[in-house]
Amino acid sequence: MEELLKINYRGVTIKVIQGDITVLDVEAIVNPANSWLIMGGGVAAAIKKAGGRVIEDEARRHAPLAVGEAIATTAGRLKAKYVIHAPTMQKLAMKINVKNVRLAMRAALNCAKELGIKSIAFPGLGTGVGGVPLHKAAEVMIDELKCHLEAGTSLNEVILVGFREDLARELLKAVRKLSNLN
Repeated sequence: MEELLKINYRGVTIKVIQGDITVLDVEAIVNPANSWLIMGGGVAAAIKKAGGRVIEDEARRHAPLAVGEAIATTAGRLKAKYVIHAPTMQKLAMKINVKNVRLAMRAALNCAKELGIKSIAFPGLGTGVGGVPLHKAAEVMIDELKCHLEAGTSLNEVILVGFREDLARELLKAVRKLSNLN
């Protein structure tokens, strides 16, 4: 785990790290899901492998879940208390656009607020099989985060996680732009 940046925005600590989201000690981690909540690849598969099948079993009871909605489930063996499933795509492994990233980010943040969550970690939404360019996904994620924080939140810590160096770098650029607005 490598922390690349830590800033404070409106009383909330925002960190960018490169590493594995499944090992973080946060209240919730976000799964960029498909509407059927099948955890077969990418971040979802990593979450299921680390936390156990119980996560997918509980999530599947809520399927189908539209893009723009989110639900929280147990986190199984993870350090986190919850996994927030926010679909970025309707079907497995489909290409999406940046609008889906915006809707998923907004839904995950709203779900966290409803639960009173204090700390949350996000992977790059839509940046895997979804095919959204890394810089566009990062910019939209930070834009939605900014709007959420300005509207009022339960959060006091947000961690943005790039599993790969290129994603971490784009998240870092987007957060630096936000910190310049401070």
